[in-house]
Amino acid sequence: MPSSAAWARPEELVESLSSLDNTARLKALRDVKNQIIGNKTKKLSYIKLGAVPRVVEILASDTEVPLLVQSAAAVGSFACGIEAGVKAVLDSGVLPHLLKMLSNGDQKVVEACARSLKMIFQSTLAPKSDMFQSHRMELIIELLNSENESVAEVAASVLARCCETVDHQRALADAGGLQSLLRLLKGSVKTREAALDALGALTKGNKQLCAALSSMDQGRSLATIMKLVKDKSPRTRLLACTCLANVGKASPSSFQKEWEIRTSMLSVLVKLFDEPGSVGEEAPGVLADLVASNEELQEVALDMNTIEKLGEFLRKHELPSKQLAGVLMALAELCSRFQESRRQLLEMQVQAPIIAALEHESTSVRAAACSCIRSLSRSVKNLRTTLKDERLVEPLLKLLNDSSADIQELALSAVSNILLEFTPHKAVVFRCGGVSQLIQLSQSMDPTLRLKAVWALKNLIYMSDKTLKETVMGELTCNSLVDLIFDSEEKVREQAMALVRNLVYGDEDSVQLSLVQDAVLLHAVEKQLHESTQSEICIQGLYALSNVAAGSEVHKEAVMNIIIPGTSMGVNRNTSLLMKYLQDMTNPQLRVGALWCVINLTFPSSLGVSSRISRLRNGGVEAQLQIMAEDPCLDVKDRAKTALEQFSTVEIPPR
Repeated sequence: MPSSAAWARPEELVESLSSLDNTARLKALRDVKNQIIGNKTKKLSYIKLGAVPRVVEILASDTEVPLLVQSAAAVGSFACGIEAGVKAVLDSGVLPHLLKMLSNGDQKVVEACARSLKMIFQSTLAPKSDMFQSHRMELIIELLNSENESVAEVAASVLARCCETVDHQRALADAGGLQSLLRLLKGSVKTREAALDALGALTKGNKQLCAALSSMDQGRSLATIMKLVKDKSPRTRLLACTCLANVGKASPSSFQKEWEIRTSMLSVLVKLFDEPGSVGEEAPGVLADLVASNEELQEVALDMNTIEKLGEFLRKHELPSKQLAGVLMALAELCSRFQESRRQLLEMQVQAPIIAALEHESTSVRAAACSCIRSLSRSVKNLRTTLKDERLVEPLLKLLNDSSADIQELALSAVSNILLEFTPHKAVVFRCGGVSQLIQLSQSMDPTLRLKAVWALKNLIYMSDKTLKETVMGELTCNSLVDLIFDSEEKVREQAMALVRNLVYGDEDSVQLSLVQDAVLLHAVEKQLHESTQSEICIQGLYALSNVAAGSEVHKEAVMNIIIPGTSMGVNRNTSLLMKYLQDMTNPQLRVGALWCVINLTFPSSLGVSSRISRLRNGGVEAQLQIMAEDPCLDVKDRAKTALEQFSTVEIPPR
């Protein structure tokens, strides 16, 4: 390569790119390409001078092979490793010309254009959906089947970067891409890895294509990928594990008999953590996919000290964003079910980096940190003794306002778990304005955010004192809670009813909240119990009534008027909510909830118990309890016997 002193000034080189002399244009192309290779400053300088449109013009209009090869190579150099370069070549309209040249009769031109496409599609700026237009998809599939391995490898690499949606996956599969990619597994290391990468993108989260891959060629294709888990190349091992993790996650029964390969993948992935570059960065995320929702594999991972390995990475290394997100997601999955896993991780003192990750600039890292805390907070007792509340809660509350709805949802789930038990976390939520945030999200147009916010509010007031409950209700308001009780989403209705249940649980001051504003909450619960056909909603409603029935005589009377209303002629059994649910055989919890109402209404030491028992008896409740004493559900049977004992211990005065 000549020294920089031998090159013409940049302005002169750019001017020469438009020369009418082919030799001058070719020399200018080579000089520009050689100057910008690996030099970001030079690239930006030539972009500013307008070199890119002139290079693309040569690619679009010339026919001489050397000019086409050099112009394609220059395009690739501009696009390599710098977003400004990718933007410049795309803005110059290079894509159609590169694609057209893939059909050129000269293999050097085809390879140069293919390499440039590969560079462009490493960037997030690449127009990925454009590659799934019918004629372009057909062209890419043709290139996958090319006898030139370099071309086939580039085609697979481009597809791996482009295949991001279900529609993309379907289009690629319909065009025969799955079969073509599987054929490439027999090629060189680079070709094989590009094919595995594309297969990973093709099968991610797609049950149908995972099943198709599993059954293809009577399972031999999947067996080929399994063998590659033990390949010499670290990247091949990683990509093979990625494909198999996709298959296992989307279609768990696809290779259920191959338990050894699953455990082998665990071992391989843990070892790959230490690999430099992209392999080490991606391995934790693949492990997270592998163990997701698989308790057996999570137990094996625990035995293999995988949590210790991940925890050490988190504690001791400044990790790249992708690797950090993968480590956190892997820990979230591994700690999602087992107390021992949570204990082991918390003992490693990794709280600080997890909390710091909540404020990371990367969306994926913030999401993974939320998921990790959500898993850990299923063991609130451990968190209470090992985390400083402010350090944990405040950054989580900030994420409730994150621009990503997915992160808001994850943060809500984590906050909800943390608030489940009566801990100092609740005070922090109040002090940091978290209650207002939760109430605002409970009015969200997004049903998932609305659900998670109501869930968190329900946990916030669980086992709390009257002051806390009144503070929440002062801002939420009874009318808004009634709206949530009749929300369009079934799950929201269920959690709103559960919120009422928690609100009126406890001492008489808490129970009294059921009667504020002319008992609007109690009437809303009553209406749902009359109208709802969803067992889960009705169960919450019955327990809410049983909590009120544990209050004062006024509270008990309010419940009596709801569950077994009287008429001028006595008790109307046809409209008795209590009998409706005592006789409901669809779900034993409905019967248990109704029985708790009876037990709390007939507590022997309460003042008006005789009158209530008389009304219940006239309503056919005692006879029904005798039937329920032989109920097939043990919990129902025991509660029925308790209620009958209370009936028998109270003397009913003669009329």
